[in-house]
Amino acid sequence: MTTITETPSTGPQPDQPPTPAPSRRPRRWWRRPWIAPLAVLSIVFVAFSLPPYLTFDPTQSRVPQPEWLTAAHYPILVGHVTFGSIALLTACLQIWPWFRQRYRTAHRVIGRVYVFGGVLPAGIMALTIGAVSPYGPVARVSNVLLAALWLTCTVVGYRMARQRRYADHRRWMIRSFALTASIITNRIWGVFAYLALAPQLETTFGGSEELLSWTIAGITTWVGWTVPLLVSQWWLDRTESPAHRQRLATGGRTG
Repeated sequence: MTTITETPSTGPQPDQPPTPAPSRRPRRWWRRPWIAPLAVLSIVFVAFSLPPYLTFDPTQSRVPQPEWLTAAHYPILVGHVTFGSIALLTACLQIWPWFRQRYRTAHRVIGRVYVFGGVLPAGIMALTIGAVSPYGPVARVSNVLLAALWLTCTVVGYRMARQRRYADHRRWMIRSFALTASIITNRIWGVFAYLALAPQLETTFGGSEELLSWTIAGITTWVGWTVPLLVSQWWLDRTESPAHRQRLATGGRTG
């Protein structure tokens, strides 16, 4: 005769409801310490960069105009700077989690401004401006590639939102923002490159200021956008890792 041993059930008993998963409370706005410095930096950058172009005076342009494209270059440059400023300022609100979660309608409206009133016109104009950069062929290749990637990431991100694929939308828009903000990091790298290379004017560059400026521009244009893009991808990989998702599920803090 075979004896049957019953194993106690490990599942929840009828009179013992399952333990609910811990709820994850959204962080308050002041617990995102990077938002305020980013917004201030963006506003200061735009306040410094945009006003000279709003005068529509070519003599105040900070970018030398090519002789064979003088008539068209400056208006395109003014448009690129203006629309790029719109993209930079609206991006600060778009990546702010507290604002995005609390004001979803505003997020959608500002998102359309970012895409259609910022990145798309600025990026299309950047293709032309970048292709005729006065700072040499290395900078030209970087500028054109940056503009193409900027447009691509933004358009794909917008299409993901239209298809309600919000996780993919978030990834592509983070990449788009990294490329938008690269205009600021470009200037920061430019300072370091100048400080490092200017003392070598008479030696490495044979006294040629043009060669020095081309070299600095080549370094800063490439590093200016590749580093933010790589950092954004690292951040995406980190925040989408199984360990990170587990911390979110248990209510743990994340970076």
